[in-house]
Amino acid sequence: MPPKFKRHLNDDEVTGSVKSERRNLLEEDSDEEEDFFLRGPSGPRFGPRNDKIRHVQNQVDEVIDVMQENITKVIERGERLDDLQDKSESLSDNATAFSNRAKQLRRQMWWRGCKMKAIIALVAIILLLVIIVPIVLKYHT
Repeated sequence: MPPKFKRHLNDDEVTGSVKSERRNLLEEDSDEEEDFFLRGPSGPRFGPRNDKIRHVQNQVDEVIDVMQENITKVIERGERLDDLQDKSESLSDNATAFSNRAKQLRRQMWWRGCKMKAIIALVAIILLLVIIVPIVLKYHT
């Protein structure tokens, strides 16, 4: 406000006004309007509103912190999931290789069993022939 329009009132000039109006008129002019436009709402007049704004800003900051922690946890979880996926793929590959090797081994053991049975059968036939052929030749002649 330009200086020529500023005037300082005393108690005698505002005796008929309401107490709040009188208090406002008697306060020194601190260029609150200029302060408001230059620095934003930061005077005693805006104190309770600033408290609310600070409270809301603190809540927003807390939410931001929580969200940053959550994002960090999600990233770590993603990394752990990737590790688990790699391990499960490795286990799956190992299980497939084990299954294939087990099938090969089963076939080998089956053939080995067949060979043993064939050898035992051949030995039995040879023994029977050794025993039966001399007896048949003895009775036949």
